[in-house]
Amino acid sequence: MAGSPVIVLDPYYLAITFLITLALQYSTLAVAYTLQFDKLTDAAGSLNFFLIALITLTFGNQYHAREIVVSVFMMIWAARLGGFLFFRVLKTGSDGRFDQIRSNLLKFAGFFAFQTLWCWTVSLPVTILNSPRGSYGPRGGANPKFGSGTDIVGIIFWVIGFSIEAISDIEKFRYKSAKPAPDQVNNKGTWGFTRHPNYFGEILLQWGIWLLCIQPARSGLTSSETRHALYASVVGPIFITLLLFGLSGLPEAEKPAAQKYYLKTYGPKADGESKAWQNYQDYLDSTSIFWPIPPAIYRPLPKWLKQTVLLDLPFYHFDERKDGPKAIEEAKQKDRESRENA
Repeated sequence: MAGSPVIVLDPYYLAITFLITLALQYSTLAVAYTLQFDKLTDAAGSLNFFLIALITLTFGNQYHAREIVVSVFMMIWAARLGGFLFFRVLKTGSDGRFDQIRSNLLKFAGFFAFQTLWCWTVSLPVTILNSPRGSYGPRGGANPKFGSGTDIVGIIFWVIGFSIEAISDIEKFRYKSAKPAPDQVNNKGTWGFTRHPNYFGEILLQWGIWLLCIQPARSGLTSSETRHALYASVVGPIFITLLLFGLSGLPEAEKPAAQKYYLKTYGPKADGESKAWQNYQDYLDSTSIFWPIPPAIYRPLPKWLKQTVLLDLPFYHFDERKDGPKAIEEAKQKDRESRENA
């Protein structure tokens, strides 16, 4: 059932969704900075995605299969991710990512500024589809029959991506909760096929959502302006892909993880018997950085293939000759400071 949409500020809902995002993120900043805790930071991001999908679907008032499926997919993903992250931070007590910025207003505000950009940009495919320009015929939108080949691929991408992300999050939480041996590597379940199954799942499901959103443009039934806008919403999945590959994902995960295992073997507190670094190097050699590939297939592949097509780029690597001595010195310095402050 569909009726006339509500037009708020602009026919693509770009302004209203940005203002909603800005208000939610900076009200969360005010609470988090005042109380000096970070239990709401990730939850605010997930809630933002949920609200954008729900509000644009309601304002757009076009309850066709495509709009409902896309919006519900986004809301399910946001609710699952937000619920898990909130549960995790309640269990751990705090989020170590914010230890250096929680008390610095400008740095903390910078995090929320980036989260504002993340939520608004990644939501663009859903926002534009649900807008009057996206789905309402008299405004240049269209509602082609749901179930095209592109729709089916989009659903498959979303289901696979959502499942892998959800399963990998649970597996990693259980692994850490079990307090494994210091030299043990998490290589079970999805983590045995890729070193970052959660990132793979998130990227895949967001591309699936975009594929579901662009069918009106592909149908030839929309205005040229709407068609261009729907295709341009590809900046959403591109943004999350570049973010996880170039900024807050792999770069922040790969070297620190390798350094942790290196110091377990060669750091100032190493017992001389730990095989942590050897085990981790074996994990790197046998496990793809991103694409899920069985270890038996990945291990014998040539290094050049792994570092090009399979995206295990050199700048992600911890070089024990260059990075090792620096890591050991930093660990020694940290120990000295801890003893002085004790």
